[in-house]
Amino acid sequence: MVRRRPLLTASFCRHVWLGLFIACAATGCVSRRMTIHSNPPGALVLLDGKEIGYTPCSADFLYYGTREVTLIKDGYETLTVMQPVKAPWYQTPGIDFFSDNLALHNITDRHDFQYAMQPRALPSNRDVLDRAQQLRSNALIGGP
Repeated sequence: MVRRRPLLTASFCRHVWLGLFIACAATGCVSRRMTIHSNPPGALVLLDGKEIGYTPCSADFLYYGTREVTLIKDGYETLTVMQPVKAPWYQTPGIDFFSDNLALHNITDRHDFQYAMQPRALPSNRDVLDRAQQLRSNALIGGP
């Protein structure tokens, strides 16, 4: 009687599991980064209400969607933009599991945003004096 070796030996299974573990441990992941530029540079950046630095600056993020970007600089109008951050094709639901967990190298998804700030318009001296006179008159007669 010929004795056959089992097709899936314990040693073979251990080697397969070890290979899968090493392959999964050595895989990369997706890192997401946005960079914000302004004209002129040096504006304070608030991303979703949190200060992240002065332009040009970068920040990592986890989720795609619409982000609130606020730029503040002396002498310029404060700029608030609801900025959509679109996901690339490999981050669509279903495919994202494989790109996040099983990619063979690190993937960096970069987004660059440019914003032009407008100089603050200063009111003329005449406008300031007219407004002061109006407020003074309202205070004397008990107006609003």
